[in-house]
Amino acid sequence: MADNAIVIGSDHAGYSLKQVLIAHLKDKGWDVVDVGTHGPDSVDYPDFGSAVARALKDGKGDRGIVVCGTGIGISIAANRHAWVRAALCHDITSARLCREHNDANVLALGARLIGEEVAKDCVDVFLGTEFGGGRHQRRVDKLGLTEST
Repeated sequence: MADNAIVIGSDHAGYSLKQVLIAHLKDKGWDVVDVGTHGPDSVDYPDFGSAVARALKDGKGDRGIVVCGTGIGISIAANRHAWVRAALCHDITSARLCREHNDANVLALGARLIGEEVAKDCVDVFLGTEFGGGRHQRRVDKLGLTEST
């Protein structure tokens, strides 16, 4: 697994914010795996939520970031994959708690809902916070269960 690599993807609505976040991550010393989109032309967010999920499964990074207009659709797409725990965050408190309590491995952001500075702060907190374990572990373990199990 790429210990210092972050996988990032967005649709067209998140493209500009994704570019800001890539520069921010590189400035902080992270390796960045950009799975697209690579321009502002209209695309379908599920394709890029899934691309981030596949890249994580393939070991291209330990954590991911997904961005669309609201962060909702792309987080749903990423969460369709059993190994992903994507959390939509709007502030540093939710970014911290999704790591501490839920062991989220993908941060979802809404480019039309938060500004660049808040997004960068969320990324920094998300990447700087460890999972708390303990009482939260059994709950996280249940996230992998389905009705058929």
